[in-house]
Amino acid sequence: MAKRDNHYEAAFEAWLRWLRVPYVAVDEAHRTAMPRAAAESRTIKSLDFIVSPPSCSGAWLVDVKGRQFPTAGRQYWRNWSTADELESLASWESLFEKASGALLVFAYNVIGELAPLPAEELFAHRNKVYGFVGIRLDHYTGFARPLSPRWGTVTVPTTRFRALARPVREYFGVALPQNAGVA
Repeated sequence: MAKRDNHYEAAFEAWLRWLRVPYVAVDEAHRTAMPRAAAESRTIKSLDFIVSPPSCSGAWLVDVKGRQFPTAGRQYWRNWSTADELESLASWESLFEKASGALLVFAYNVIGELAPLPAEELFAHRNKVYGFVGIRLDHYTGFARPLSPRWGTVTVPTTRFRALARPVREYFGVALPQNAGVA
């Protein structure tokens, strides 16, 4: 496992290992320079993971978004992202072309009695419980609306997000192990 200070990413990585899904953890220490046609370059945010499930012909380019479920004020299904993160993920998807798809993974740390997924889909890691919910980048950006222009954040309305998002393992085409779920 890579050294991860972000507990959401560490939990996601442990979950991938538990499911035995092949992946590469990306070093996020530096932004990557991407070539532009006009001899100038720009930097983009690194991916978090490249996941290559055996059941898929390509790879998933994953950006993990850690959120609590619910957040302060009892808000559920928070799914904001920054425009920069979405643009960076789209750039990676373009670079990898048709061999891959971009996926936003909302790693919800369940802190209340309600959870974003059924108990058998939840994963315990380091005394915390997580639910991993995914949404394809093209679906997310197609319905994203500004949340905070000052911070450059966007969000998908809760009803639409819940209709489009699903358990991440479904994207990877893997079954849950026999001992799945959190009691």
